[in-house]
Parts: sequence; C-alpha cells; structure tokens
Amino acid sequence: MSHSRPSAVQGRSSPRAYVALLRGINVGGKNKLPMKDLCAMFAAAGCAHVRNYIQSGNIVFKAKPALAIKLPGLIAAGIASRFGLEVPVVLRSADEMREVSVRNPFLDACENLGWLAVGFLADPPDPERVAALDLHRSPPDTFAVRGREIYLCCPNGLGQTKLNTNYFDSKLATVSTFRNWRTVLTLVEMLDA
Repeated sequence: MSHSRPSAVQGRSSPRAYVALLRGINVGGKNKLPMKDLCAMFAAAGCAHVRNYIQSGNIVFKAKPALAIKLPGLIAAGIASRFGLEVPVVLRSADEMREVSVRNPFLDACENLGWLAVGFLADPPDPERVAALDLHRSPPDTFAVRGREIYLCCPNGLGQTKLNTNYFDSKLATVSTFRNWRTVLTLVEMLDA
C-alpha cells in the first residue's frame, strides 16, 4: 500500500510536528481502535507529544523527518498485526496542513463552512487521472484537486455526496481519507500549539 511522504525541506535532525490521518476507524461501530492504544503505538515508534483529536483517527505528534517518512507503513503494519485491520495512514506536516487551510478554493463560494471537507491523498495524483474526474458526478456538490488534496463543497451534506473515498481512490489510483473543515482547522491549531 502506498503512503505519503512528509516534506524533507525542513531538515532531518530536529523533530517537527505532523498529523497522521487514519481512514475508516471507529465509524458506525466498525473497525474499532482505541485511541489510547493508537497513541501508544506512535509513542513506541519514537514519536513525542502524541495526542489524538476525536475518535476517528487524527494523531498529532512530533518526530524527526527520517522517522516520520517511515511512520505510515510502521503504524499500518502495527494495526494489522495487533488489531487485524487494514487501515490506510496518510501523513501531513504542520506546514502542509497550514497550506491546506489557506488554499481552499471554496472558502468564499460555499455558503456554509459545514459543507466543506478535504480529502488527503497518500500520493500526488496523475494529472491525466485528475482531468478525467467527473465534475458533474454529484450535483450540486463540487470539488477541486490541488496537489495531494481534494477540496469539497457539498450543499446536500457530506454523508449524501457521491464524491467519496471509493470514487476518488478508484479514479486517482491512490488512497484518500477525508476530514470536514472544522476538523482540518482544529488539527492546524493543535499542530501550532
């Protein structure tokens, strides 16, 4: 399974802040994974200041970039071994999350911030695959792909849209996990704390 790589621009020696975004855990009573156990896995891997936000798999931590690059694979393998679950892990640095929070093209156009979500892709999508996405798949919902993120505005509700992980994963040949806009902003605050 493919996983994202954090930016190495900031240097390799000093710890940096990151967020790990796990897909599909503790949703509707399925794929139950206690957050304290998940946080303990990150700490055991060598991460510091490990915290979670809500129960759906958002882990904020500090780690050296050389370790952070390995974490998606390490954590996914640990979850599979200990809990028998196949859980994709997508990683973003604090800088990348800050950029996500200011690059949303729907901030002004979307009437209600509750309609907004961001899909985080494990890998940069192929431009030809992005160009082939169906802009009219789920009207009046709309989306924009920018880098490794998919920005959504879903007036009918995020639970009703056909613009979901199954669609984007199959069309873009990568792994995605989505977060509502409030969660994105909260994670940025936690990363900056």
